[in-house]
Amino acid sequence: MKRLTTSVSLAALLLLAAAPLAAAHDGGEGWIGETNDLLVTEFGFLVIAFFPLFILMMTLIQWKLEKRKDERKAASKARAADPHGAGGW
Repeated sequence: MKRLTTSVSLAALLLLAAAPLAAAHDGGEGWIGETNDLLVTEFGFLVIAFFPLFILMMTLIQWKLEKRKDERKAASKARAADPHGAGGW
């Protein structure tokens, strides 16, 4: 337990020590340069639009997969109940 506590403490200390170095690069500017209110607002709108669309897409995919699973289960049950399908020749 002591080794775990020491490892976690050391990792946290290293992360805290490296944070100022990461923030000091290029005066705090990001990849696209200086940001303004319009850019931040548009990015916020994109984030707001992304999550409902992502949830919708994942729901539709899950619905399609569940429908396919139910069809396969029904076909398997129908094959098992069919007396002609159980025989050989």
